[in-house]
Amino acid sequence: MKLILEFVFGGILLVFSIALIIVIILQEGNTQGLGTITGGADTFLSKNKARSLDAFLARWTKVFVVGFVLVVIGINCVEHFM
Repeated sequence: MKLILEFVFGGILLVFSIALIIVIILQEGNTQGLGTITGGADTFLSKNKARSLDAFLARWTKVFVVGFVLVVIGINCVEHFM
């Protein structure tokens, strides 16, 4: 039973890890003001689109981090109490 739970939690942890890596990589860095230095200009629409996408990715990053932590705690509880 303990071995099965470890494999299940390990698989879930792997899924959360990959999802967290992907969501973090998809987020854009904070490069405010650099467009004016290089001559590029952002339009109002592109700024709002980027903000909404970044807000969406930031929200899912928090969800995946909480899930990751809960799975790690679950693995430790299984290991310690079983």
